[in-house]
Amino acid sequence: MTITLAACQYKIDLIKSWDAYVAHLTALVEEAVSQGAQLLLLPEYAGLVLTGLLPETERSDLHRSIAGIQTLAPGWMQLCEDLARKHRIVFQPGTMPVRDADGHYRNRAPLFGPEGLLGHQDKQIMTRFEREKWNIARSVEGLRAFDTSLGRLGILICYDNEFPMLGRKLAELGVELVLAPSCTDTLAGSFRVRIGAQARALENQYAVLSAPTAGDAPWSPALDENKGRAALYVPSDYGMPPSGIFAESQSDDVEESHWLITQIDLTQVARLRTEGQVATRRDWAEQFSEHGQ
Repeated sequence: MTITLAACQYKIDLIKSWDAYVAHLTALVEEAVSQGAQLLLLPEYAGLVLTGLLPETERSDLHRSIAGIQTLAPGWMQLCEDLARKHRIVFQPGTMPVRDADGHYRNRAPLFGPEGLLGHQDKQIMTRFEREKWNIARSVEGLRAFDTSLGRLGILICYDNEFPMLGRKLAELGVELVLAPSCTDTLAGSFRVRIGAQARALENQYAVLSAPTAGDAPWSPALDENKGRAALYVPSDYGMPPSGIFAESQSDDVEESHWLITQIDLTQVARLRTEGQVATRRDWAEQFSEHGQ
């Protein structure tokens, strides 16, 4: 089954009212849907655009801005669910730091389908910025798979793509497509995520869809600089691009949010696990055996 995927290279704009934000997100989703998109992916910390609604003294303070948007989170979740239901899409609207009952903030990626909320995935491993400056806590729930009408999905948030065992866990859960929302402030950071995502696609013989934040936002202490390209990565094998880049946006810099729209038949990716030139997924365990045994 061929499906149409949309990954957003998401410009971080200053939006100062809830009504303006609703209009912004609604128009963005409708743009992708009008091009046939069935699955929409926004980047890591896309929900932090809501800090623009706070008074300037709050949105300019790293910790106060996170605390300040907690009252907006339920409305954001409802808006995303309503858009998924209305347009009959699978929608991963990026992530938001959410304060849990234990008092810790976690970097959370909700997933919605035509029937509503399917669940969420928390980031597994924190970057230095999150850990040392922002006090974002790691997940206590582990990785999970989500069954949808488009296939079984998993989510690796930004830095998580750089760790092979996380990607392998999703393969063991039967995931066909990994969603990789990201937020990086340098080209080096964006390449680390790209290289990691491509490596996970190669090792596990599945597809990885990546959506990054983009542009400069001097008003935000968390999202002030953003680099990255939206892309769909696949194994380098029969019927796939030799580079492993199935589709990619053209630049790391954009003036406005831009959708990468692409179509893929995930059964053709799955076929490589049994008929490909290599069998990296099958042969994974051999790297842990002693030489010659």
